Amino acid sequence: MSAPPQPAARVSLRLDLATGGRIGPGKIALLEAIARTGSIAAAARELGMSYPRALRLVEALDEALATAAVTRAPGGQRGGGAVLTAAGLALIARYREVEAAAQAAAGPLPAGAAGKGGTAG
Repeated sequence: MSAPPQPAARVSLRLDLATGGRIGPGKIALLEAIARTGSIAAAARELGMSYPRALRLVEALDEALATAAVTRAPGGQRGGGAVLTAAGLALIARYREVEAAAQAAAGPLPAGAAGKGGTAG
C-alpha cells in the first residue's frame, strides 16, 4: 500500500521593494478587486474592509511604486470610478508570476514536516 500524498506547502509571498514599500497578498487582492469592480469603494466592500483603509492601501501602493497603480475619478455615488494603470496591471502580473514559481518550488511537504496543526515551522 502506498503512503498517502503529502499536503503541498502553501506559499504566502511579500515583496519588499527598494523604495521601502511592501507588496503582499492583501494589496494584490485589492488591486484585483478594483480591476473587477471599477471602484475602490466596491472593491473595499467585496473584501470586507472600510473605504478609508482601501484608499490608504492604494496610496501606499502608489508611494511604493513611485507611480500611480490606480487612476481615480472622484464622483461618489453619482459616478467616479477607478482603473488600474499599466503599473498596477504589471505589478499584479509580476506578483502572480513570482508567487506561482515559489509555489511550484515549494512542492509537497516531506513526510512528518507538517507536524501537529498542519503547519511547518
